[in-house]
Amino acid sequence: MELTFASYNIHKGVGLDRRRDPDRILAVLHELDADVVALQEVDRRFGKRAAVLSPHAIRDHGRYHLVPFAMLPDSMGWHGNALLVRPGIEVRRVEAIALPTLEPRGAVCAEIVVAGRAIRVVGMHLDLSGLRRRHQVEAVLAYLSACTDTAPAVLMGDFNEWARAGGAMRAFGAGWQALLPGRSFPARRPIAALDRIVASKDWACGGAGVHHSPLASMASDHLPVFARLSLL
Repeated sequence: MELTFASYNIHKGVGLDRRRDPDRILAVLHELDADVVALQEVDRRFGKRAAVLSPHAIRDHGRYHLVPFAMLPDSMGWHGNALLVRPGIEVRRVEAIALPTLEPRGAVCAEIVVAGRAIRVVGMHLDLSGLRRRHQVEAVLAYLSACTDTAPAVLMGDFNEWARAGGAMRAFGAGWQALLPGRSFPARRPIAALDRIVASKDWACGGAGVHHSPLASMASDHLPVFARLSLL
């Protein structure tokens, strides 16, 4: 069983042309054609934290279902984090993970079932501060360790980590494999691999990369990243 996991910071739907264009984001998601997608910056920052992408538009698009995390009436995610899954994937449990920080940050976790196998997926957007990032990764790992049952896990999002293997990535121990799909920021001429995917040792990676299409290069300040993973 091979699944494609992807992560995409959509920059509140604002592209490099400074236009907010949710349909363009949906078109990039269509190009990705992933099974599970972690999104960051899906809600506006101020006011009612209104969703940038309409849940109805996502549903009508037909490729993904929105995992329900919204903590506010007009929001789509938790501190801007959301998860999408391909139709046919069962979502068994969802939970928001509070992260230690001085600014609004959070992570979301969903337990999904594919071909009878339970899988935990975490989407996150980490802090700009290196020390805070380390503490946030540790909080996510502590949350997973506290789960009463074990399951293969995939963690992904905008880690805001410039170091290839240092910084917050040192928090991952021997039970994790930190994938580095490639440079994803800034979208037009990427120089930093800020967007990461980390998988438990239950997975074999069949390839990882950056989705660098002409549309993706304009739709957000980040490019989407992906990894094709197979359960061992």
